[in-house]
Amino acid sequence: MKTADQALYIPPYQADDQRVVAELTSHFGAAAFTIQPTRTGMPVVWVGREQLIAVLQFLRQLPQPYVMLYDLHGMDERLRTHRQGLPDADFSVFYHLMSLERNSDVMIKVALKENDLNVPTAASIWPNADWYEREVWDMYGIHFEGHPRLTRLLMPPTWEGHPLRKDYPARATEFDPFSLTAARQDAEQEALRFNPEDWGIKRGGEHEDFMFLNLGPNHPSAHGAFRIILQLDGEEIIDCVPDIGYHHRGAEKMAERQSWHSFIPYTDRIDYLGGVMNNLPYVLAVEKLAGITVPHRVDVIRIMLAEFFRIQNHLLYLGTYIQDVGAMTPVFFTFTDRQRAYKVIEAITGFRMHPAWYRIGGVAHDLPNGWDRLVREFLDWMPKRLNEYEKAALKNSILIGRTKGVADYNTKEALEWGVTGAGLRATGCDFDIRKVRPYSGYENFEFEVPLAVNGDAYDRCMVKMGEMRQSLRIIEQCLNNMPEGPYKADHPLTTPPPKERTLEHIETLITHFLQVSWGPVMPPNESFQMIEATKGINSYYLTSDGSTMSYRTRIRTPSFPHLQQIPSVIRGSMVSDLIAYLGSIDFVMADVDR
Repeated sequence: MKTADQALYIPPYQADDQRVVAELTSHFGAAAFTIQPTRTGMPVVWVGREQLIAVLQFLRQLPQPYVMLYDLHGMDERLRTHRQGLPDADFSVFYHLMSLERNSDVMIKVALKENDLNVPTAASIWPNADWYEREVWDMYGIHFEGHPRLTRLLMPPTWEGHPLRKDYPARATEFDPFSLTAARQDAEQEALRFNPEDWGIKRGGEHEDFMFLNLGPNHPSAHGAFRIILQLDGEEIIDCVPDIGYHHRGAEKMAERQSWHSFIPYTDRIDYLGGVMNNLPYVLAVEKLAGITVPHRVDVIRIMLAEFFRIQNHLLYLGTYIQDVGAMTPVFFTFTDRQRAYKVIEAITGFRMHPAWYRIGGVAHDLPNGWDRLVREFLDWMPKRLNEYEKAALKNSILIGRTKGVADYNTKEALEWGVTGAGLRATGCDFDIRKVRPYSGYENFEFEVPLAVNGDAYDRCMVKMGEMRQSLRIIEQCLNNMPEGPYKADHPLTTPPPKERTLEHIETLITHFLQVSWGPVMPPNESFQMIEATKGINSYYLTSDGSTMSYRTRIRTPSFPHLQQIPSVIRGSMVSDLIAYLGSIDFVMADVDR
């Protein structure tokens, strides 16, 4: 049965909402908690390991519950110097919980010692804890007691060590030279062999044997280096196991070796179709650390370019999605329209797919002469093209037959699995970060949040069609109301000051030299920023230890939980339905694996 949650009232966003702290202390006592002041915009509460599950269950069952486990990961605390007032810890695990009815979040942390890296699993409270806990074990070696399959997730099964530990090498030059012998290659290949019994899957029933089919990791319908093993009874999917990690580059590890500025280009490559949209949560989180307020013109420029990339993403999604269910022509038209958008993006930023154009405190340079004419040409062209797509492709009887009622789920299920973006709004849940938690000045724009009610493959596509129309509305408002002013903040921790000023003041010259050679030193603290990215909610959780580099950069991407949800949705469906489902999710593996 479908649940359309349009009636769910989401109150105005409350940053640092302390009501939950009062509820926790009233139930468990103040002595059970340590409150950590941060710039994350939410209460950060340390609890003892012995009370962790009770606290998490309490938060899940409140009258206004924390329905989503938004993120779960860890940190190696051993080299962190600014830990005043925090519990003694060698490692820590954090649980970022989200409540829609409160429109606020809370972060629960637990401290661990190096000789006792054990914490109980939360998979019975939120099913999406499964992959997150596997990733924490993979990266840190922290064991989750009661987890059904605590195996490697992003690293190969044969990998040794836990890469996000501080004593693990960060560069290839710090390892012994690599050589792939024939014996080692055979061992690696054998490690990839799928053994159903390891996953609690039967090889046969009472009267028949099941067939096991590998889809990917090199297959056009897998949308990247993604493998999914199917347990089939004829064409029916009895069960499946998604297998990720083939695109893992260690982006969070790289952040520990890059200055705050020089990590910006790496963010472009997380969702490689999102362009500057990826820069936005990162630079906003750094600006929170630094206490930087950007000029109004910067906000509007950032929003305009971000919405251009939303359209870019959705056009590619639309073309490949329709191609997945059998139509060839639309993908050529969507790519032609993407070139028109790239013409504008390239004229403004100088680059196309990966501009890395946002800066801490601003953007790389001001808008060029003639930008407004190019934007106007695109706005005049695109609406009628969307009408054609909807008429010729999305109302096609074949596409409707392949996608309506396929891979459907309701709002409750979406929240339990951490689904955000169009996948959540297609169930009728009106939750768009740009509206409910405005950032960068989105509250000053008029636009609607497209919704659907069935939560199926067709509705997810129609929601994204509506989002493109709303992005055009936002871009037009940027064009008509672009404010005057500087394109970056005048702040010592932002991008280097204007070159001409370095000839006037010795302090400015010194600042310029240090900014370029070492990068800015961010105050020790923690900050967090989420945005409504192309594929759902994307966020950066930054920890500064008072250095020119991040101590810990946690990148939470929307595609990661979306792929984890696949088995619960597709069991009992046909193989052809899986192809339509994968196309409707809108994911890229760089966004999953990081």
